[in-house]
Parts: sequence; structure tokens; C-alpha cells
Amino acid sequence: MKTYEQVVETVELALAKGDYNFCIEFLLPLIESFPLSSKEGVNLRTILITALCGISEKEEAKRFCKELLKSYDNRTRENAKYLMEVINSPDIKKPENWNVQFESDTSQNNKSLNSLRKKRKVLEKKKFINVTDAPTGETKPFKRGFSLIIFLILILLIPLLSGCVKVEDTLDLSELDSITNNLVIESKYIKKFPWQIKFEEKMKDIFPKAEIGHEESTFSMKNKNLNLENTKQVLKIIQKTAGELAGGSTNMEINTDQKNFIFFEKYFYRIDLDLKSIQGVDNLEIIFKIIHPNKARLNGKNNSNVEITRNLIIWNLNQGQMNSLEFSFWSFNKLLIGISVILLIIFLAYVIRFYRLKLGTDLPQLPSK
Repeated sequence: MKTYEQVVETVELALAKGDYNFCIEFLLPLIESFPLSSKEGVNLRTILITALCGISEKEEAKRFCKELLKSYDNRTRENAKYLMEVINSPDIKKPENWNVQFESDTSQNNKSLNSLRKKRKVLEKKKFINVTDAPTGETKPFKRGFSLIIFLILILLIPLLSGCVKVEDTLDLSELDSITNNLVIESKYIKKFPWQIKFEEKMKDIFPKAEIGHEESTFSMKNKNLNLENTKQVLKIIQKTAGELAGGSTNMEINTDQKNFIFFEKYFYRIDLDLKSIQGVDNLEIIFKIIHPNKARLNGKNNSNVEITRNLIIWNLNQGQMNSLEFSFWSFNKLLIGISVILLIIFLAYVIRFYRLKLGTDLPQLPSK
């Protein structure tokens, strides 16, 4: 059985030459050996669809395109939808007036042919280029200066590409007694960088009980059932570890306060994240999301980088400066409200029973002796 690299090399060469029939005959017996769930199978089916469209076999191309539409990968389905639109597009007929036709006399054609033959004989006798089999010289390698320039360009590209990362941390405060923190790091353009791999390894060692998921370009870590103090510790460890790997010192302070109003409680939060030592990293997105149980109110003045909805705060952190967020929200005292409702029901039941007995019943009474 031929390997994937051999198959791809053969069919791509056939496509480049425009030999669509050979490409189809070569791929059809081998296509089932590469399942649709793999990247190799998706790539080979895409090449096959291209070859089928090249010879106007649209129905067969649609059959393979429908298989790609059933893929679990979102990107594969989107590409299949685009291919299906291209296949279903109507053929555009070329108008006849686009073709320019020339009418000429046969005698004039014979004269022009004779003149061309004479010119060809003259050109065959007279050669303007001295064609010989002599070698032009040995192939010389690039000079050191060229290699140095390429090396410097690659070094400069490394920090540029390393910034193509999106860091998103979501803090769920819906249940204040059971807080959830979800961290997601995604490489937006290319695969993971070495610092991401080191960060993942450290997170696995520090939080062995966390729900950790990692794919080719993403890493996620979810810590559940945390109280407020444990949540602060988790966030501080994450930011400290990330700052050390980024080559700078970062600091995070979380201050909380609570006021009780019998049936209601008001919570105050202030988060300060120092990113002064992290700056100049292009295309680095750091987003902190906070899910709260009720509508929150921002208390700070400078909130240009904060978006707030009914139950969600989206905080876009800025590099090279101190980031601060201050907000508050109300919460019901569920325990006290539940106890009050139970006591009220018991009291109403007692009152109804008391007045019911006092009114008496309409049943006949036995004569007393």
C-alpha cells in the first residue's frame, strides 16, 4: 500500500499537468484507505473533487462533497460548503460576439504562407544564439552574508509569530459557594510555541485534579467547586506562572467585600492586574470574563476596555500598564428567604385552621343528655 506522501505527490503532479483523468483513476481505488475523519482523507477527497470538476463530472464531485459536509470538523464543513457552491454555480456560455472572425482571400493566404516559409529557411540558416553543450560553470553556494540576513529575518519573525495567541480566562460567579474558573489558550495562526507547552506542563503538575484538555492549537483548564479564597489562589498562580514564562514579573490583587441586608447581600469586587513588564508583544489578546448571578454595576471611571451585559463582564487587558476593574452586584440570601417562606406557610395554615374550627361545621349534632 502506498503511503500518503507518495499518493499526494503523484496526484499533485497530475493536477499540475492538467491530467485530471489519471488523477481520478489513481485516487478512486485508494480513497477508502484514508478515512474521512483524518486530515489525509479530507485532503485527498478535496483533490479528487477538483479533478472531477476539471472534467465536468459534477454529480460525482457532489457525492464526495456531501461526504465532507458530514465531517465533525467545522473548518472541513465550511470548505465543503464553499466547494458545493462552486459546483452548483451555473456554466457561463460565451457569447458569439466575443469571438473575432477574419475573412480573407485564398490567394492572399497562399502568398502569406509562401513568405513565411522563406523567412523560416533564412532563420534556420542564421543562428542568433550560439547553442553549445559547454557547461556554464560550477554551482556556487550562497555567500555568508546572505545566510546571515536570512537567519536574522527568522529570528525577528519568532517574537512576531509568538504573539499570535489568545488567552481567555472565564470566572463563573453564578454560584458563590461553588465558583468555576475556565482558562483557554488558543494559537490563532500556527501551532503551539515552546512557552505554551511549558505552561501546560506546569499547570498539569500544579492542578492535577483540574479538567484539562489540549488539542493541536488549544489548551483548556477548568477548576470547579472553588470557594472565594481558593479562587484567588488559582488566579494568582496562573498569572504568576504565565508572567515568568513571558519574561516579566506580574502581580494580581483581588479584594472583595460583602454587605448583608437581611434578605439581600451586596458584593464588591476589585481586581488589579499589573502588566507593566509585558509589552510590545504583537497580536496578543488577553481577555478576562466574569459571569455574575445578577446585573452588575461598574464602579470605576476608566472602563473603555470593558463590555458589560446583564450577566457577563468582558474585560480586555492592555499590555504595559496597570489594569483595574471594580464592580458590584446584588444577590439573594436564599437560606433566609427559604426559612421565611416556610414560617409564613406554617403561620397561614395555623390561622386558617383556627378560624375554620371557630366557624364550626354544618353537620348535624347529636342531642346532649
